[in-house]
Amino acid sequence: MRLEFPSNFFWGTSTSAAQTETAGPHNWKGIEALDGYVFDQTTDHELRREEDLSYIRQFGTVYRCGVDWSRLQPGPFKDFNERVVDEYQTFFAQLVDEDIDIILVLHHFAQPIWFEELGGWLKEDNIIAFVDFAQKCCDHFGEYIFNWNTFNEPNVYASASFLIGRFPPYKKSLKKANHVMRNMGMAHDIIYDVIKAKYPEKWIGISMNTLWAHAKNPLALPVTWFLERWYHRKTAKIFKKVDYWGISYYAYIPFTPFPVTEVEKPGELSRLQLPHDKMWGYEPKGLYRIMKKLHRWEKKPIIILESGLCTDDPQKRIQSIKDYLKYCHKAIDEGLDIRGYIHWSTWDNFEWNLGPTFRFGLVRVDLRTKDRQMTAAGQFYAQLTAENAVDV
Repeated sequence: MRLEFPSNFFWGTSTSAAQTETAGPHNWKGIEALDGYVFDQTTDHELRREEDLSYIRQFGTVYRCGVDWSRLQPGPFKDFNERVVDEYQTFFAQLVDEDIDIILVLHHFAQPIWFEELGGWLKEDNIIAFVDFAQKCCDHFGEYIFNWNTFNEPNVYASASFLIGRFPPYKKSLKKANHVMRNMGMAHDIIYDVIKAKYPEKWIGISMNTLWAHAKNPLALPVTWFLERWYHRKTAKIFKKVDYWGISYYAYIPFTPFPVTEVEKPGELSRLQLPHDKMWGYEPKGLYRIMKKLHRWEKKPIIILESGLCTDDPQKRIQSIKDYLKYCHKAIDEGLDIRGYIHWSTWDNFEWNLGPTFRFGLVRVDLRTKDRQMTAAGQFYAQLTAENAVDV
């Protein structure tokens, strides 16, 4: 069966600066990941921009990316480093010249060490420092940008950094996680107005991470109920000042009442006879489920800003793209206003606390040499984005 998408539907791919560039002086630099690799030299993107552009341009008309705050701004309210500004402006101009629209992400987990030392997102007084950074990004890069994400997955940042202690600064406090989400929400509202004042026609949103927390027995029901309320509903209420719902979806997580993932309990998902990738349970219907839920809450346009599979197998990646797009097409047929689909990720990157052996790329990166190689999944995605259709 061939699925045709609307003529105004856009396709693209996504990366983040910290996960693809050599680490600047930010809070992830030097951290040893689960697979033993150290967060320092990731994929040499800043040294291979021309080559990486040759791949980006094959994957639709949109590229979602970020900039390294720590390399741009040496301290609070300091002027940007002009050399780094020139580096990003040159790359953004090349993207625009190739008719690639840029979605710029301002905060994607990594932040300067100086911001951490000031207390980071726990302190309301630090909001203005991030607003200053955003204002300078608007001034230096705004002419190139098609669409803005103030924050990538603030619910992941708040929970992983301050609730379950997997990301720096490794805190475990619901009170602190709530406080961080509130402060990020306040920053978002201010930055929304700052960007709109200069570029009123450009859309602004966040990427909200979404998941399917599934209770496998009655003991798990309170846990999944709380997670659903906190992770989705709370985020949607705090970051309400958006032009669209920007969502990412990867994970189906069964609870027993404890979460079962391939990272924490290798082999357990297979024992439960549940399909999975290298990280989570696999259930593409969860994307459809959350899109319908967001549509019920408020009928705003939707952009899938991240969707992907953690695997070394290009054929499994191809099948996952087909599976997700079947549900996107179904939602469109049912009247949801879905504007685009952006695959994570363009090429393999450093998967935060897990490391670079946890692969998501359409383009494979050699862990030692950083050399790139197009995969069969990349060829498949390039064809479907060119045809605006997929055979499933």
